[in-house]
Amino acid sequence: MNTDTSGVDRERIRRIAEALAPYRRRGALPDWTFQVSRGGQVVSSLGGGGQTGAPRALDNAIYRIYSMTKPITSVAAMMLYEQGSLDLNAPVSAYIPSFADVRVYVGGPATAPVTHPAARPMLVKHLLTHTSGLTYGFHRTHVTDEIYRLGGYEFNPADKDLATACDAFAAMPLRFEPGTSWLYSVATDVLGRVVEVASGRSLDAFLADEILTPLGMTDTAFHAVDPARLATLHLHTPDGARILETFGPDPATTPTFLSGGGGLYSTMADYQRFADFLLGGGALNGVRLLSSRTIDFMTTNHLPGDADLEEFGIPLYAETPFTGVGFGLGFSVTMDPVPTGIASSPGEYGWGGLASTYFWIDPIEKLTAIFMTQLIPSSALPIRPLLKQITYAALVD
Repeated sequence: MNTDTSGVDRERIRRIAEALAPYRRRGALPDWTFQVSRGGQVVSSLGGGGQTGAPRALDNAIYRIYSMTKPITSVAAMMLYEQGSLDLNAPVSAYIPSFADVRVYVGGPATAPVTHPAARPMLVKHLLTHTSGLTYGFHRTHVTDEIYRLGGYEFNPADKDLATACDAFAAMPLRFEPGTSWLYSVATDVLGRVVEVASGRSLDAFLADEILTPLGMTDTAFHAVDPARLATLHLHTPDGARILETFGPDPATTPTFLSGGGGLYSTMADYQRFADFLLGGGALNGVRLLSSRTIDFMTTNHLPGDADLEEFGIPLYAETPFTGVGFGLGFSVTMDPVPTGIASSPGEYGWGGLASTYFWIDPIEKLTAIFMTQLIPSSALPIRPLLKQITYAALVD
């Protein structure tokens, strides 16, 4: 056994590289890096990639983190909440007037949907918890998804700003009444617009001034700050991972649509700082952005009746298991590890991104774990549960 004061057995944690090696050998998994920190200190850095497939040290590659943007935007919203500039129980229409008259889908085809006025307003907290009734065009599981696609919103629009897009979202029917179910959606993009209105600043300026710069996240932005360091994006296919030459906006420039739900680029080192800030109860290196009470509030299950996603959510491909897992304000939250089938801790929280990036934080074990790669979609390989089961099996103190 190779264990130091961190309580992490280095030989056991290296099993992750062994477990991922078969995917690398058959060309299914591009370059990847995985980092575990405990008690504020990095205790394991693993990597796989390069032309030979040999393990490599962590580098300064820039990754498209997609939905790992959501926790950062959620932190921005909660900073405004702490300042009294944002009310979680206020209707979204108080910040974006077009949401005053939202309608709910009842029936009919996407070209002629039947709707009725929402019986209750969509609240800001519904955006944070993905209980707003909004959806994503790429889900392809419901007529409302098709309506988004017909409107040009399968993915983030290239030619529309956040304000214009949010007005379009408000005009399209909701899948369900706000607050009555959970569905992964454009809600955090709408939340980004709420941040803009409440702060009087563009989302990129607010994030840079209030979060990224104070935390020293110098390589995180809505564009790749050094395109030469941008990791290559891959698409999963039956024949292996195929390089995607073009997908989404030009990474070298800031896009018109500032996606608070999926638009940031970042590095392992930068996201480690963000994770350390969360584990530190809202502070890092003497810089406090949030109260520890607010972090606790955000990482508590907010689904009604303390339900898990299996009970309250709409089944679809997921960034996290549904059974035993709830949702807080911007994070999935493990309520009970037993139904998940993974020996983790109650209260562990985190999220992932479209290109198979993933992070989680365990306050009980004082542990953070971050996985970076560039493989679309995130459901292509069962990497996330594998990372957790081997990481927890390496804790031996």
